[in-house]
Amino acid sequence: MTTVTTADGQQVSYVDHGGDGPAVVLLHSFLMDASMWAPQVAALGERYRLVAIDERGHGATPAGAPFDHWDVARDTLAVLDELEIGGAAVAGTSQGGFVALRMALLAPERVTALMLLGTSGETEDEQISAAYQQLAEVWIAQGPETVIEAVAKICLGDYDPSEWTPKWGEIPPERLRLIMNALVGREGVLDRVAAIEVPALVLHGTADLAYPVAKAEALVAALPKAEPLVLVEGGAHFLSLTHAADVNPHLERFLSANL
Repeated sequence: MTTVTTADGQQVSYVDHGGDGPAVVLLHSFLMDASMWAPQVAALGERYRLVAIDERGHGATPAGAPFDHWDVARDTLAVLDELEIGGAAVAGTSQGGFVALRMALLAPERVTALMLLGTSGETEDEQISAAYQQLAEVWIAQGPETVIEAVAKICLGDYDPSEWTPKWGEIPPERLRLIMNALVGREGVLDRVAAIEVPALVLHGTADLAYPVAKAEALVAALPKAEPLVLVEGGAHFLSLTHAADVNPHLERFLSANL
């Protein structure tokens, strides 16, 4: 991985998979890292310049103070500056979708298209937010093994979590609190996304345990240039990983039509 330091001193790690094709930024889900996008790198890497980011507090990118997803959007734009990439399509799954939407709002001239998977433009439900924060505190107090199975089910469904759970178990307590607070404390942007005038593709799994399909429907309705919603039958919350074989043809078609 390569690291860039932003103007405000934040280190951001990323992988530039290279190539001469149009640039596509890949933004991962909560608890994950840039390697989550391995299936898309394999499928799309020959035609597009894929840049996968370790978002703040995840992977090799540190977090030393409270932050929000607007900060992560700025981090990602700083990576594009470092790579001298003027504009890029942006794909984000779950948390990555929160960041992608904020990138398009902060710098509309830099985001050429959006691919949003298993995500939402709304705030977190208060009861769910409280439950997630309680889960984090149990994780810290009693050890990750007490909750990781439940977390894996919410995020990955029936997908084998064994590549990821060891990484989750190594997250320091304070970092876990920071990334959880950013996740559940986010503001809604659904009332603002009408300003995003770029093509958008929204995909959602029918078996998503974190967000109902209605969240995706609301996003499609609010984005002016969104295609009709794509439902992935049986798709889990992190469906770009868990259901890559179903997702990738849609990403390929969309990118071919819009880049």
